[in-house]
Amino acid sequence: MPRFSVIVPAYKVQAYLPECLDSVLSQSYPDLELIAVDDCSPDACGEIIDEYAARDPRVRAVHLPENQGLGRARNAGIAQAGGDYLVFLDSDDTLTPGALRAIADRIKETGEPDVLVYDYARTFWTGEAVRNNVASELAEQGPAPFRLEDRPGLLKVLMVAWNKACRREFVERAGFRFPPGYYEDTPWTFPVLMTAESIATLDRVCVHYRQRRQGSILRTTSRRHFDVFDQYDRVFAYVEERPELARWRPALFRRMADHFAAVFTRRDRLPRGTRAEFLRLARDRLRRHHAPGAPAPLRARLGHALLRLGLHRTYRALRLTGAGCRRTGRLAAKPARIVRSAALRLHYRIQLRLPLRADRAVFAAHHGRHGGDPGALEAAFRTHAPHIRTVWIARPEQHHTIPPGTRRVRPGSAAHWTALARSKYLVNDAGFDRRMVKRRGQVFVQTLQGTPLGHMGLDLQERPAAARDTDFAELLDEVDKWDYVLSANRHTTLTWERVLPGRYTTLEYGRPRNDVFQRATTADVTRLRESLGVPHGAVAILYVPAHRDYRRTQQPALDLERILRRLGPRHVILARTHHRDAGRPGEGGRIIDVGDHPSVEQLCLASDALLTDYASIMFDYANLDRPIVVHTEDWEAYDAARGTYFDLRAFPPGAVARSEDELIDIFATGHWRGSRSTQLRTAFRERFCPHDDGRAAERVVRHVVLGESAGLPGVVPLEARHPVPSAASGLARSPLATVPQPSGSLPVTDSR
Repeated sequence: MPRFSVIVPAYKVQAYLPECLDSVLSQSYPDLELIAVDDCSPDACGEIIDEYAARDPRVRAVHLPENQGLGRARNAGIAQAGGDYLVFLDSDDTLTPGALRAIADRIKETGEPDVLVYDYARTFWTGEAVRNNVASELAEQGPAPFRLEDRPGLLKVLMVAWNKACRREFVERAGFRFPPGYYEDTPWTFPVLMTAESIATLDRVCVHYRQRRQGSILRTTSRRHFDVFDQYDRVFAYVEERPELARWRPALFRRMADHFAAVFTRRDRLPRGTRAEFLRLARDRLRRHHAPGAPAPLRARLGHALLRLGLHRTYRALRLTGAGCRRTGRLAAKPARIVRSAALRLHYRIQLRLPLRADRAVFAAHHGRHGGDPGALEAAFRTHAPHIRTVWIARPEQHHTIPPGTRRVRPGSAAHWTALARSKYLVNDAGFDRRMVKRRGQVFVQTLQGTPLGHMGLDLQERPAAARDTDFAELLDEVDKWDYVLSANRHTTLTWERVLPGRYTTLEYGRPRNDVFQRATTADVTRLRESLGVPHGAVAILYVPAHRDYRRTQQPALDLERILRRLGPRHVILARTHHRDAGRPGEGGRIIDVGDHPSVEQLCLASDALLTDYASIMFDYANLDRPIVVHTEDWEAYDAARGTYFDLRAFPPGAVARSEDELIDIFATGHWRGSRSTQLRTAFRERFCPHDDGRAAERVVRHVVLGESAGLPGVVPLEARHPVPSAASGLARSPLATVPQPSGSLPVTDSR
């Protein structure tokens, strides 16, 4: 019995069918059967299916004697299925690489739910791919599996069969089958979700939903679109037969009304002269299935009421009036914005014609707050070049992070444009406003954002999930403005100069933001821990995961509460995650949310160890010479989406955990701070931290501002550096070092 039965009905799709079938058979998860149903297609679909069946024993060809439509063709596939789970795929769509593996893993993780709902992306003939705009409903945080009443927002997700994996026993026990006609997914998906005892979600694009220029059923003008009425009749009949589902009537009514409105307003669906008839039938169904209490905005409720009353001319007039009002509102606000924008452009052009101020420097960072490399350089400017007056660009709510003596300006203000036009020195770790003109005589210092592990710059051209909306031509225009780029090591230098090619000079002086690690004192560490609420004598683990480009929502990869329960009461986790709920206080306050803390450097100082996966903070943290543990459970997925410059598992900064249980074992047994961990960290520091001796910012200022290209402060060797120790550094022989473990804990291997 295979794990998956993938059912693909085919009719007049000979141009797309091979790509569809290949996307299934090339999956990294091979435990499947592919049931391809030829719905008596007049083209070569049947022959293509037979060719694939002859080549691959996993393909089962089903030929229907006459065309029966998409729903009944799927039913024919269900009748032949023997897999644990049914997966439906339309013959012009494709599965994404690794989709079935991800689906299988999530099914196992969530305890074999009746239904697993996963995400999709619309793919256009232009090459553009657009992800489902309500993908947030598929977030994986919270209990799983669940029932629909626990996550009613799932009803907002496109009601189709091909974004769900359904347990075959559940489908057979409930007797679910597809009806004939258009919109056959509607009376399948609503009953399936309402009836399922257990549902889970997978926040991953598993299907590419092809948007064809021509030939799509739903874009074909036909009276068959009137089938939508019969399909909703079937849905409400199903509810009528099951009183326990009556609570879903309001939500179903709203979805029905919205669906009718969508069909009516699409100009390419209803034949000429049938629109009034369609609205009359819509009025009949809305009256028949009316369910008071459906939560909806006032405008939607008014539209539903007009449809129910059959006032189609009033409904159309309302839509036109509403569109006109919204357009008028936008037009009314537009002149004010145009006037202000024109005034600022004129102001900027005037400032560009005035002399540069050699005693001015303007700073900014991608997060807006004062900190990072630009923050360290701004402080170094005030210390080593006090004749330079510094300006920091930040929104008003971030002004409290800017130290006294530094002028604050708001982005987009006249002062902001004056600073960009007149300051000689420009420092940023991202980029200034793209409309900024680099003047002759200005000096732009680009600090970038750390040592790269994942692909960056031009290497992202082949990584669309990570590149997102990057305009590479605009990126190179920005690179052409740079005069200096900072680097911490040879790896970074070679990478930046290849993926961000330009005429700039690389200053391989170390990272200014890491200077504090060599200058902080034990008293500083104690003060920081107290300010964060870290109990005295506790082991504080700083958890900083990397952003996952292959996920829309950044749910936590680790169960932090479970980890702390296993490690005991003398451990705390400082959680700095990309997910809004991951760092919420938990386990009696031992999960401390530091996601909004203004300084990651201070968090590093306050911690005793770093727990990360692929975040570049590991390269900075290594300068503290404190333990680092990396969690690489989804390395293959991360590497496939982002690309990496070296295999972190082969050259790690410390112990490597390939699962959550192994991670717990590393901390519980003390291997996180053992001799093997120290050896790995030492080799990592030698490769990536050769210049971070506490004087990187000073070297940059002396070179760029004071012109001291020769005679700069020498680099202190690694063995002569003495970064401030952690609070738990003297506890190696205390009970903190190890935690008693129950029998059956995972062994720790030398591969870490």
